Amino acid sequence: MNAAEPRRLSTGAAYAVVGLGALVMLTPFYFMFVFATQSRTQIFNLPPPLWFGGDLLANLKILTTRLPFWRNLGWSVYVALASTALTLLFCSMGGYAFALMEFRFKKPLFTLVMATMLLPSFMSMIPTFMIMDALGWIDQARALYVPGAASAFGIFLMRQFALTAVPRELIEAARMDGCGEFGIYWRIVLPLLRPALGTLGLITFIASWNNFIGPLIVMRSADHYTLPLALRGLQSTVNTEWGALMAGSAIATLPLLVLFAISSRQLISGLTAGAVK
Repeated sequence: MNAAEPRRLSTGAAYAVVGLGALVMLTPFYFMFVFATQSRTQIFNLPPPLWFGGDLLANLKILTTRLPFWRNLGWSVYVALASTALTLLFCSMGGYAFALMEFRFKKPLFTLVMATMLLPSFMSMIPTFMIMDALGWIDQARALYVPGAASAFGIFLMRQFALTAVPRELIEAARMDGCGEFGIYWRIVLPLLRPALGTLGLITFIASWNNFIGPLIVMRSADHYTLPLALRGLQSTVNTEWGALMAGSAIATLPLLVLFAISSRQLISGLTAGAVK
């Protein structure tokens, strides 16, 4: 056995383990798409169906009859896009300020921002509802995308990336040329933050798309439910239409799968880019 043989064996074993893990992770998604084409009785057959059936249209009819599904889908798209845009704007501004600007109490303020990441998310439920109610934002989309627009994780990610990707000399040269701080941010810093912006945008979009607790707290009208909350309305203690529920879940999951497949490399590179600082 030559010296390269053990290395090839270890590489093959690593690929086998990763492939097995991927298969295990993808199995629930496969059954979700299969069950979306089966009737409620067929789903509970033993053994369960392993291939696609012919009840997809019937399940979609049940789905759209019991729910304002397409409106919920459009509402989810609007909320996710608005949340992503605001988060990218405010977090990139905050990251730029903490990385490349000097001001009083900079370190204590950054420590305070980071400390908010230690708080469990359930602690903010009641205060969030009280604030949204006081502002008159109950049952409005802004109650879903404004509160989390300046997340501590997003600010931290932007700061770490800015420290490595934006030369201080370039910022100082722009200031000497008379460029204002917002001009520096918009014309110089923002283009250099593009990899991190792509990563944060993907994470924010997925988190907003899958958000269940937020709409549950502040939304009242069925037309204003996002998809996770709307699909929960199909479940009951008896006579749950599992085929329709799987069809709705498949439609809700498909955009995320496509988005992640397209931008997975961008996600990984953006997350690891700031780790060298």
